[in-house]
Amino acid sequence: METEKLTFTGNESAALGAKLARVEVVATYPITPQSTIVENLSRFIANGELKAEIINAESEHAAISICIGASLSGARTFTATASQGLVLMHEMLHWAAGARTPIVMAVTNRALCVPWSLHADFQDAISQRDTGWIQFYCENNQEVLDTIIQAYKISEDKRVLLPSMVSLEGFILTHTVERVDVPKQKDVDEFLPPYKNEFFYIDPENPLAENVVVLPDWYMEYRYQQEVAMQNAKEVIDKVSKEYFDKIGRNWGGLIEAYMMEDAEVAVVTMGTIAGTARVAVREMRKKSGKKVGLIKVRCFRPFPVEEFKKFSSLKALAVIDRSYSFGCGGPLCTEVKSAFYNTEEKPLILGVVAGLGGRDVNVGDIINVLEKTIEVSKTGKVERETIWLNLKGEQLR
Repeated sequence: METEKLTFTGNESAALGAKLARVEVVATYPITPQSTIVENLSRFIANGELKAEIINAESEHAAISICIGASLSGARTFTATASQGLVLMHEMLHWAAGARTPIVMAVTNRALCVPWSLHADFQDAISQRDTGWIQFYCENNQEVLDTIIQAYKISEDKRVLLPSMVSLEGFILTHTVERVDVPKQKDVDEFLPPYKNEFFYIDPENPLAENVVVLPDWYMEYRYQQEVAMQNAKEVIDKVSKEYFDKIGRNWGGLIEAYMMEDAEVAVVTMGTIAGTARVAVREMRKKSGKKVGLIKVRCFRPFPVEEFKKFSSLKALAVIDRSYSFGCGGPLCTEVKSAFYNTEEKPLILGVVAGLGGRDVNVGDIINVLEKTIEVSKTGKVERETIWLNLKGEQLR
């Protein structure tokens, strides 16, 4: 497949993905570390490289509201945000999903205050997990570009019609330069046709009113339709991933990626950039000690890949690394993984690990230590602590 090999930051990759998807409306409000995504899109529009309207909003709440209106009018829409900006959107995230608008939004994950931080964790996006948005988490800048494009085809599918957020960790990806293979516009155009809203759209020539008030005898039916769409998204995500591979030449594994899992006895589960580090740790352990360890990378957190996890029910033990935390409960990813195995007769022991909050580094040695702890759990048959906090000051594992 013909591509152009260039070097881009994660933010440049996100902007280029939106450009290749031929977005038509971009709503903007600046927030670190997202700002350069919409700055790049503004430059594309000013230079005539992208035919789109860019609208400067007075807040993140307004930006997502603009996207909802533009999507209902039949436009392919895009925005980007992070941290406090994403939580300010919370009210309208529910609206976007309920109105079945296939918006795509880049989320440059940044820790929430207080205390203030400009660095990465997933608490901002994880806090929006029940709003009805599809959620992708990217490992590198190439995956960012490819997932932005794929997200439009997934969200706009008639069986889905739900918005998507594509997460890339602040500074770790947003401002780090990597080689990115850029597909040709003609290939993207063949993969992703123009968006056509066939069900409901705002037309100034034919004004109408949408009744958004539903009485108790129909409200549950609306919510059930959203759940059906979210479950449909699982099949569509896998289908689109295969189509993208056929057309562009890259496959990120659909809902999850299983790495060296064919004969694995224990494994680490994680999302985002930590998966890249875990990949190296798994290779090193296999090469140096022959230990049968593997990696399950969760690419799509919503819808959650329950059936895919059940395929690994014969594992002896799993360590689930979260870059976020649900206070009083544990790591959100760990909780979901435990739930996936709940009704299986055979299931692995599961160790929760919290790491990397506020941009704290998670290195190969850290993950090797986690895997060694997981092997120990598999041998003893006991999980002494439900959740380990990795690399607290002065302690390696707690």
